[in-house]
Amino acid sequence: MEEEKKGEVGVKSSTSSGARRLSCTKCFDMLWFCYSPFHQMQQYYRYGEFDNCFAKWNDLFDCLSLKTKKASEVEEILIAREKEKKRIWTHRTVEEASEHWLKMYQHMLYTKPPESDS
Repeated sequence: MEEEKKGEVGVKSSTSSGARRLSCTKCFDMLWFCYSPFHQMQQYYRYGEFDNCFAKWNDLFDCLSLKTKKASEVEEILIAREKEKKRIWTHRTVEEASEHWLKMYQHMLYTKPPESDS
């Protein structure tokens, strides 16, 4: 069973100031749901074992420990975590994207229209 990575669970970004406000409510809700019969049976059905919810506990403790730090420290920690995160998308310029697309799908391009059976 895959453990969830520590992310920015419970971090809300304020639109006016751009500052992040830490809320552990989401972490607590995820932990509460983890112990629900629905989630446990779903995990048992999918993986053959029950979820021990350690990842959710770790997220909650991490969130609570961040609440004890200064706002500037929290901001630095969250920015560092954001930079560490592995991205699933690659950002490319139009030229790079065009090159990549051609390299991937050039074999599918027709140089002449397909011949009809008439």
